[in-house]
Amino acid sequence: MKKAFLSLTMFFAVGFLTMATAQIKTPAASPGAKIMQTVGLTDITVEYSRPSVKGRTIFGGLVPFGETWRTGANKNTTVTFSAPVKIGGKDLKAGTYALYTVPGKTEWDIIFYTDAENWGNPEKWDASKEAVRFKAKAEQTTFPIESFMIDLGDLTNDGCNMGIGWEKTWVSFPIKLTTDDVVSAAITKTMAGPNADDYYNAGRYYFEAGKDLKQAYEWIHKSNEMDGKDQKFWKLRQESLVLAAQGKYKDAVATAEKSKALAVTAGNKDYERMNTESIAEWSKK
Repeated sequence: MKKAFLSLTMFFAVGFLTMATAQIKTPAASPGAKIMQTVGLTDITVEYSRPSVKGRTIFGGLVPFGETWRTGANKNTTVTFSAPVKIGGKDLKAGTYALYTVPGKTEWDIIFYTDAENWGNPEKWDASKEAVRFKAKAEQTTFPIESFMIDLGDLTNDGCNMGIGWEKTWVSFPIKLTTDDVVSAAITKTMAGPNADDYYNAGRYYFEAGKDLKQAYEWIHKSNEMDGKDQKFWKLRQESLVLAAQGKYKDAVATAEKSKALAVTAGNKDYERMNTESIAEWSKK
């Protein structure tokens, strides 16, 4: 009985000490890091952990040549792009990717993997999840890099270089952006003037805010004209409301009839009902 009591006492004592020590916060062996960099019009975010050399042989030792590496420590390294980019000659959609590498003596395989939620390497590698895989040259630095690092440098409007460095090895590769395409498209659109939706939104705002009804009508009518054969029942409905607000009931009814016909074709019962009620009301004016 005495032995049982002592064993039970020791069990609770050990449990208490374990709980107590769990409250003590100590520095991480491989602290987390986060890079957030705007390049051109694209935000690039890298999240990774930074192990240190600590006198060890890294590449060809701690990190074997020819084997897939998480490219850091702990959870897999992730790279997030806010817009489409091009890496290794291949287009990547906006989103988050896991960054894996296969280190070699003179070159590395760089892999952007679509499954970004792994603790280290995936339990089973799925080649279909490789968004892109390409080769990058491995160079020897003239200075040691104690803590593993990832860098985004050589920034331009159209791209940057991502660098990976540790021990005395440096690997970098270009990331190309769609900045010119985005800006050029915006310039073309702006210089072409307002589109149909711009006119509609401006006219609807003027009408709902109780501003100049004549101007509201001109803008909404312009929008419907620009839509041509692709007129929308909700836009025509808005035009009919502005006409009625100006006391132009005959024109309001004619426009509401068009809106109703399109609503019927589209199977929109709400707009069919609203137009029917308005036509009946305005026809009596």
